[in-house]
Amino acid sequence: MSTPATTPTAHITPHSPTAPASLRKLYLTRFAFAAVWAAVLFATADSTLSVLSGTLLVIYPLFDVACAVVDVRSARAGEGPVRGLYANIALSTLTAIGLAVAATSGIPAVLRVWGAWAVTAGLVQLVVGALRRRIGGQWAMITSGAISTLAGASFFAMAGQDGAKVSSLAGYAFLGGVFFLVSALRIKRPHTHA
Repeated sequence: MSTPATTPTAHITPHSPTAPASLRKLYLTRFAFAAVWAAVLFATADSTLSVLSGTLLVIYPLFDVACAVVDVRSARAGEGPVRGLYANIALSTLTAIGLAVAATSGIPAVLRVWGAWAVTAGLVQLVVGALRRRIGGQWAMITSGAISTLAGASFFAMAGQDGAKVSSLAGYAFLGGVFFLVSALRIKRPHTHA
């Protein structure tokens, strides 16, 4: 007699039907959050940082941390994607702290911190997407990671210009959300055997 802890189905692996289904649900949640977050930031952001926009800026990477934790729990321990997800958790946590500090210095500092995060998190997303390509829908994650890396560089450039605004981050977040939606719709559905 085996216990649930020793049965092969007790752990969710990328090869089990549950892993793509949970990843699909996570990606749909990420899309919904990004769309709402982008709309609120765009509607409230102006040429100065308010308490609301500063709070929104910190919430975004914290939500990314929460999503990565959920993702880690649904992936098989020790796989390449899991290591990348741990890197993402660390990067996003540091970014939330950095944004909280940068928000007291102004928009250019915020854009520099966000830009550094976009570059590094984009590279991680690209690698994780490449490692997960067998489950389908990952070309969107790979593309999103590449675009994030380029966008991060543009945020650095924006930080040095007059009239820089955080509203540009709303478009970045929304586009990232769209890529999560596309990926969610393209993840392979498990085959059932009768």
